[in-house]
Amino acid sequence: MHARRTKSCLIAGTLLLGFAGVAAMPAVSPAQTQAAPVEGVGYNVDASMFDNLKALGGKKVYVTLKSGKTLAGTVGKVSTAFLHLEQLEGKEYFDALVRIEDISAIDARFRMPGR
Repeated sequence: MHARRTKSCLIAGTLLLGFAGVAAMPAVSPAQTQAAPVEGVGYNVDASMFDNLKALGGKKVYVTLKSGKTLAGTVGKVSTAFLHLEQLEGKEYFDALVRIEDISAIDARFRMPGR
């Protein structure tokens, strides 16, 4: 009987300490992230894919092809027929030459996390 009572007291004490610890924790609110726009960068929906890629020269982009494959890299030279995508992500020392007509979408970062 004594062992049973000691065990009950131990469990009750542990629970009490656990609840006290939770109650003493400061309330944490989710971090509020604010985005700051990157100046001089943006899409022009009235322009062609060529013109938009040309404006993104030197920027990191994600290019989605009509096949569904996505390539990430830095926009190099852009011609009316081809995009030279440099420094491919995940493939060190590789570049890609992509036909403009095979591109279905481009993604680029236009906002940076605020500090």
